[in-house]
Amino acid sequence: MKQVLRQGIKEIIVDEVPAPELVSHHVVIQPHYSLISSGTESASIHSEGAIKTVAEHPEHLAKIWKAFNEHGPVKTVAELRAKFKEYGVLGYAGAGIVIEKHPTVKDLEIGDRVAYGGEGTGHAEAILAARNYVARMPDSLPFRSACFATLGSIALNAVRTAEVEIGDVVVVEGLGLVGQLVSQFVRLQGGVVVGTDFSDDRLQMARRLGADHVAKADSSAAHVVGALTNGRGADCVIIAAASKSAAPAQQALNLVRDRGRIVILGVVDVSFPWEQMYLKEIRVLMSRAYGAGCYDAAYEKQGRDYPIAHVRWTANRNMEEFLRVAASGDLQIQPLISHEFALEDAPKAYETVMNPGERPLAVVLRYPHAAAENPGDRQVSKLVRKVETPHNTRGSSNTRASDLNVALVGAGNLARWAHLPALKKITGVNLKAIYSKSGARGKNYALRFGAAFCTTEYDEILNDPSIHMIVIVSRNAEHCPQALAALRAGKHVFVEKPMAITEAECRLLVQEATKSGRQITVGFNRRFAPFYTEFKKHFARRSGPAVINCRVNSPGISGAYWMADPSIGGALVGEGCHFVDLMYWLLESEPISVSAYSLPKGKQDPVGENNIVASFVFEDGSIANLNYSTIGKMSVGGERLEAFAPGITVMTENFKRLEIGAETTTARSSWFPKKGYLAQMQDFVDAIRRGEAPAVTAKDGARATLGCLKISESASTGRPCAIDLGSIFPESES
Repeated sequence: MKQVLRQGIKEIIVDEVPAPELVSHHVVIQPHYSLISSGTESASIHSEGAIKTVAEHPEHLAKIWKAFNEHGPVKTVAELRAKFKEYGVLGYAGAGIVIEKHPTVKDLEIGDRVAYGGEGTGHAEAILAARNYVARMPDSLPFRSACFATLGSIALNAVRTAEVEIGDVVVVEGLGLVGQLVSQFVRLQGGVVVGTDFSDDRLQMARRLGADHVAKADSSAAHVVGALTNGRGADCVIIAAASKSAAPAQQALNLVRDRGRIVILGVVDVSFPWEQMYLKEIRVLMSRAYGAGCYDAAYEKQGRDYPIAHVRWTANRNMEEFLRVAASGDLQIQPLISHEFALEDAPKAYETVMNPGERPLAVVLRYPHAAAENPGDRQVSKLVRKVETPHNTRGSSNTRASDLNVALVGAGNLARWAHLPALKKITGVNLKAIYSKSGARGKNYALRFGAAFCTTEYDEILNDPSIHMIVIVSRNAEHCPQALAALRAGKHVFVEKPMAITEAECRLLVQEATKSGRQITVGFNRRFAPFYTEFKKHFARRSGPAVINCRVNSPGISGAYWMADPSIGGALVGEGCHFVDLMYWLLESEPISVSAYSLPKGKQDPVGENNIVASFVFEDGSIANLNYSTIGKMSVGGERLEAFAPGITVMTENFKRLEIGAETTTARSSWFPKKGYLAQMQDFVDAIRRGEAPAVTAKDGARATLGCLKISESASTGRPCAIDLGSIFPESES
């Protein structure tokens, strides 16, 4: 399918990418029209160039410095170069027909005419949209008008936030697309509209669409509002302008009456003079997106609606109401459309949006099926979820019969920083495919790393007989089902930690690995990191049981970040498994029990389940303590491991420092961390070629997951828990 993409920081292209994969609580829509949001979308297009962009967004420098310290100069420079070719998805508003729906969606049918929204939906010939961001259209409403539902619900939510009553004098600052819609909704709510802007054309448009009064956004506005209200000021000011200065906020404060309301809708500097705010006792309200439910993952991704008895106007209900009002004719949409372009002409559409001389209001994109407005004339195109990558640097012409063909599953940050660069460095390994739920991201990774094709359908990889090995770097809950399917398809599997998130999943994978005869390894890269391997070499000289203390600081795994969710293992199973495995590997002794405590549970952030202190007992009498926290300061070191045995003390920190105390004390340090990703990938490739088990096996993956599950159980019960691998492995193997 064709999709509009930003390539690098400013170039707009239309490229062929795989159609999106259908997921739970979502539908796939074939658009007829989509709307370019000139404010939001133009903000992500940096036509002024990289230097000015960084100057205006100094936070980017902090990100670069962080990457430099974590990954070193070579990888950081490679990533910076890639940014100038990387694909970004634009757009979040459109209308079309439903062509696929997941069984979890019960109240929509194939062929329904709908409007859709949601960040990242994009401008494409097939759109994956969450159920709660899809609203059924009235039959009388054309797609060309319905594609405004997203921006219309944003405007409607702002008017609801403003609590406009009949007779209220409401100033709308900024008469761009959203400001024009806000003005119309205020009028329909019974308010007296005063529209302000610097553009005469936009003032005239607002007047034609029903604004009671208009004024230039200067001293003229104060005269108009003063005359209209006998000097008392406006009841409410809605700021729909975008500005890097505090001028719109200051003007709003000047125009509003004592104890009036200011609603912030646009992206503006909200610096207000304290004394003036205090003397007027102003209420400042923020209007957030489409309505209740926005930014709530349960609402957006999992389809959990808010009961109407408790929340009358959710994002979805605001979208539905916009469509109803638009169909009634009380809201004028068509006059707002200044330009229309065919999908393939999207670069011209964005040139128009970005041209300061044009200043268009609404620019819409027309799709091939736009002519099929009648319910009986709905054509559905076949969705293609596999796209060959042209001009790949390691394609079939360079492939030898002895090469190991690899597919990568999950095009995330770890894949691009670690696994894909590692695969490119290993002789005789050929990257054949990239699987990602996002067609744009998959295509981007395929082009960058030289894959032969990209796909949004996992079966394309499983059914390809030329693919020998699959590297799984998807989200934690997907690791087990994807690894099981790969083993059953006869593929070798490199699965990132955790191998599984439940004991039952561990058992299934162990059984399938044995049955399939294929190799499976788990991404425990610390076993291959230079300082940890040297740590183990010295520690192996111990003559008795040891004491280990492992402290981990992971403040990034908190809040709404998916890895913090305890229902899918949280940070403990998702990352804590690294350290359970590490302690076992260093001691070469099985953990037999654990006692653990956590922070109070049942709180959203910080998540108590992710902050634990756990003490392990090992078969050889050694003991170890794991202190895992997500509430620390980001600038403090991430991990520190100390081990003590008779006559030996060893310490390592952040992959950058190693200190060994024995007969003498020595210390070594590195400017940049060496984390062992390449060494582990090479070990697995070599094991496959030799037909031998890799250094890290399914048993290691199961032990680490089980250890973390027992930590959680102990923290919940307040009692020590035994760790028994016999529940997963036959007695002879455990």
